[in-house]
Amino acid sequence: MAAKKAQEHREKTPTVLVVDDNQQNLELLQAYLEDMDYQTVPAYDGPQALEVIAKEPPDLILLDVMMPKMSGFEVCKRVKNDPKTSDIPVIMVTALNELGDIERGIDSGTDDFISKPVNKLELLVRVKTMLKLKHLTDKLERTLAYLSEIEKQAQVAKSDSGK
Repeated sequence: MAAKKAQEHREKTPTVLVVDDNQQNLELLQAYLEDMDYQTVPAYDGPQALEVIAKEPPDLILLDVMMPKMSGFEVCKRVKNDPKTSDIPVIMVTALNELGDIERGIDSGTDDFISKPVNKLELLVRVKTMLKLKHLTDKLERTLAYLSEIEKQAQVAKSDSGK
């Protein structure tokens, strides 16, 4: 019984993918999230982040913008353009603050921004809010799918009774 509860807890623990090419920044973000009941998964560049997402989609992505190989803008665009991952919230972590950079982030599909240097309280509040929104969205989608199934069953039962 205790093993089952532990398994259920693990399944409910949100996963946050933290993507940054700078080891210190990555470790700092993970340390900030340590006190929360989240599992963090690191990725050191865009291609590695996309691999992680393809294998086990996280509940949230904290994404550095300026990275070698593939920018955060490109990673975000790929995540948001894929129907299997488009509902994963993305928070871009950036030192950029030019209006053009913000517009580029919005065009790539980001859900929110956090400026560097990262304020711990701001990070925790935004992550908590995005995860709550993701949880509610997932719950709504499950409810709608359930209702759709009930409607189909009712239509089948109605057509069977009319024969």
